[in-house]
Amino acid sequence: MLNDPLADALSAIKNAEHVGKRECEIKPASKIIGRVLKVMQEHGYIEAFEWIYDGKGGKYKVMLKGNINDCGVIKPRHHIKKREFEKWEARYLPAENFGLLVLSTNKGVISHYEARKEGIGGRLLAYVY
Repeated sequence: MLNDPLADALSAIKNAEHVGKRECEIKPASKIIGRVLKVMQEHGYIEAFEWIYDGKGGKYKVMLKGNINDCGVIKPRHHIKKREFEKWEARYLPAENFGLLVLSTNKGVISHYEARKEGIGGRLLAYVY
């Protein structure tokens, strides 16, 4: 049963990475999953992804690089202020400046590095390292 499609998507990516696969299929597709995949691609965790129409909800085909040690969603989706990034990095990432937190902000879905640079906060969605 699908309760959280983003959690299922990141779980599928993590499991495919651990097995050593080069690609992974994520279904059903959603806009938030696509935006999180875009952030992961910009930071070099995945090679590419494409949306495929299958007559139902669509699906994503993700090409993996083998760079992901762990990834997952952050529940509950905590609201963080622009001065609190260090606290949340220490909680979800293994070391300072290693990995990234994915946030939903009023500027879209971005990494915590970009949010810190722009001086904005948001809601935590996921972590990747």
